[in-house]
Order: sequence, then C-alpha cells, then structure tokens
Amino acid sequence: RTLILLVIAVLLLSAGCQRRTVTRVGTDSAIDLSGRWNDTDSRLVAEEMISDVLSRPWLDRFTQGNERSPVIIVGNVLNRSHEHIDAESFIRNMEREFVNSGLVRVVQDASFREQIRNERADQQEFADPETVAQWRRETGADYILTGTMNSIVDQHGRDRVVFYQVNLELSDMETNEKVWIGEKQFRKTVRN
Repeated sequence: RTLILLVIAVLLLSAGCQRRTVTRVGTDSAIDLSGRWNDTDSRLVAEEMISDVLSRPWLDRFTQGNERSPVIIVGNVLNRSHEHIDAESFIRNMEREFVNSGLVRVVQDASFREQIRNERADQQEFADPETVAQWRRETGADYILTGTMNSIVDQHGRDRVVFYQVNLELSDMETNEKVWIGEKQFRKTVRN
C-alpha cells in the first residue's frame, strides 16, 4: 500500500514538472491558437483597408484641387463583436499604414491632442521662450476615418465558424460627405 501511494505521488509530481518550451517567432508569422481576433487579423485588415482607401479617386481629387496631401484623423472604431477586441491596436495599425504610405498626413485623435495641449501650456510657463511650442499652430484634419468591427458566431457541438466584418468610412470634415466606404470580411473555423 505504501509503495502504491509512493508511485502515485511520484507520478503526480512528475506530471506537474513538465517543461515549458518557448520559441520566438517573427511578428509577421500567422499564429492562431484560439480562433479569436488576433494581432495577425489586425495587421492584415489594416494593411488591406488602408491600401484600398489610398487607391480610390478621393485622394487624386483632393491633391489636384489643393496641391497638398490630405490630413486625416483616425477616429473611433467601435467593437460590436462578440469578443473583446483591442480596437486601439487596430487603429494604430491603420495610422502606421497611412503615415508610412507618404500619401497622407495623420494628426492625433482627441485624447492625444488634449495631452499635447497640456504639455504646450506647461511650456508657456516653464520652457525657454526660444524653444516653446506656439499656440494655434495645430494642423486641422480634412478627413476623419471611423468604423465598426462586427462578428457572427455559428456553432454546432464543438465546431464553430466565426465571421468577422470590419466597416470603415472616410468622411470630409467640412461637408460630412462620405468619400470612401470600405469593408473587409473573413471567416475562421475552429474545431475542438
């Protein structure tokens, strides 16, 4: 009886001491463990949608009429999906694609502008007058990009299909005219 208890204790102890293996992989590798929205989805959808918006006629119309690049602010992208999606990382992916394209300029959203304004106010009081950032020099946006993230889940037993749809709209800040509407859809199947 003691031997049996000893063998069971050793088996339980050895089961708890399994080694964990960690492997570094490139950030461009597509790894999908859970079937939920992940960093790869965020990056790929942002790249595809920004590529689409930058290839549409609104951009040529603006640059020809104004002889400068348009200024864009990325506004709210609402998560209306069934899962927690960090819309902030998706917004940053889109901003990166816009800025790196060199075709448009991007300004900060409302929360960051407030932070910058607070810093500018501090500079008025404490910074060397030759280096102080001036008031009323902010660049206004010509367009705002907004959107939604949605999902639909179809499940039977242990099998699940998740449909994702991201809708984005680019609107003229002065006229409220929608100059571009983009949509990206994809599905994931998950089998347990």
